[in-house]
Amino acid sequence: MQKQGKTLGGNSNGIAFLLLGPWLFGFLLMYIVPMAVSMFYSFTNFNMLNEPRFIGFDNYIRMFTQDRTFMKALSVTFQYVFILVPLRLTFALAIAMLLNTKDRRGLGVYRTFYYIPSIIGGSIAVSIVWKQIFGSGGVLMSVLGVFGIEQRLSLLGNPRTALYGIILLGVWQFGSAMLIFLSSLKQIPVSLYESASIDGATRWAQFTRITLPMLTPTIFFNLILQIINGFRAFTESYVVTDGGPLNSTLFYVLYLYRRAFNFFDMGYSSAMAWVLVFIIAGFTAILFKTQRSWVHYET
Repeated sequence: MQKQGKTLGGNSNGIAFLLLGPWLFGFLLMYIVPMAVSMFYSFTNFNMLNEPRFIGFDNYIRMFTQDRTFMKALSVTFQYVFILVPLRLTFALAIAMLLNTKDRRGLGVYRTFYYIPSIIGGSIAVSIVWKQIFGSGGVLMSVLGVFGIEQRLSLLGNPRTALYGIILLGVWQFGSAMLIFLSSLKQIPVSLYESASIDGATRWAQFTRITLPMLTPTIFFNLILQIINGFRAFTESYVVTDGGPLNSTLFYVLYLYRRAFNFFDMGYSSAMAWVLVFIIAGFTAILFKTQRSWVHYET
């Protein structure tokens, strides 16, 4: 019996690895190998035309001491993330609370409509539409002209306001966070609100004392996802403004793309990619470190 059990166990392990084989092969080929190659290139001078030449940490030193465009892209991306993430989460939570009811007709349709921007919001087509609305000669400028309001520059053509136009597009893509909040709101026991109402608690008190504490694990989850997505933003800046005007919307990933495929500076762009990895990992680590002080789990 023992030998038969070991044989069956060995066969089941072999079958498991056989079924996992395609995924493991894809993970190795598409993730691990490229990461290792990019790590090696980050320490080299490589332009895809010549053999990579090892230069140590020169790419990283150059990045933080000589490249002003890199610092500008880093600053713009930080501004984008720090403004976008709170606005998107706040808006998503507000809409989720409006949809968290049973006595309204067509809620399924409303939820679908609210989620559509998250599906198509990052597409090239929507970015072009956004450019046609808020760009020079766009719909917004035409409407303002009808009312006699003249502006020399459009929202996307002014270095002071262009980033806010991109942020507005990002906030519009709140659907995924909204659905996660909505599913969590449905898990909060109704009895808690009933008890609070009997005790005379106002709607605001119920929101701050019941809803928010119960939602902190979901807020924590959404916060990490949105920060990662914010630092990885590319399409909006590339299509809508191409990083302009005056690099006011030059996102980190867009600048990385330019260094790699416009200047063929693969070594430098690989170093930029790894800096981005460490930045995201740092923010994620900070959030995990601080979650004990503000995230409340049922256990």
